[in-house]
Amino acid sequence: MPKIAEIEYTPNPNAVKFVLKESVAVGFPKSFPNAETAEHDELAKGLFAVGNVTSVFMQDKFLTVTKTDDKGWPEMLPLLAAPIRAAAGSGGPSGTPAPPRVFSKVEDDNDPLLKDIRMVLESAILPALAADGGGLELIGRHEKQVMIRYVGACGSCPASLTGTLVAIEGMLQKEVDPEIVVISV
Repeated sequence: MPKIAEIEYTPNPNAVKFVLKESVAVGFPKSFPNAETAEHDELAKGLFAVGNVTSVFMQDKFLTVTKTDDKGWPEMLPLLAAPIRAAAGSGGPSGTPAPPRVFSKVEDDNDPLLKDIRMVLESAILPALAADGGGLELIGRHEKQVMIRYVGACGSCPASLTGTLVAIEGMLQKEVDPEIVVISV
């Protein structure tokens, strides 16, 4: 049963990050963009059952819930706490580092450009996004265009399509290739 260590508001006014005392997704993030995708995950299904939930994102010891504008957080938080506290943890000893992230959406592990992009994402970008309750998936690339999809709090945050995207593109241009273009899909 995951215990809630703290609740953090994110830059997205419709997303809240629950910091937990045990993992709910060891190593690989889980993203549920709607209730239909959560059918096989009891915790995500329980969160959607609360109502007004539009997406759930889980990574290591946190989960982010995004809601509609219909209800405020003071009303939603107690309702969301119940399924979180009732859920089984994903196992794994506390404090055990998660295995390295693998981007399963992009198949070519021998692509040197993708290797460099993954390195920058893992070392600088993903930790910053996770701090705000979100993340991104590397979807693919076409020549020097890199396609990403935001998840968690970043999935519906207004800043993800402007400042955050520009910052990610700038960092990849500086660290990997000055001609890279990042596209959010």
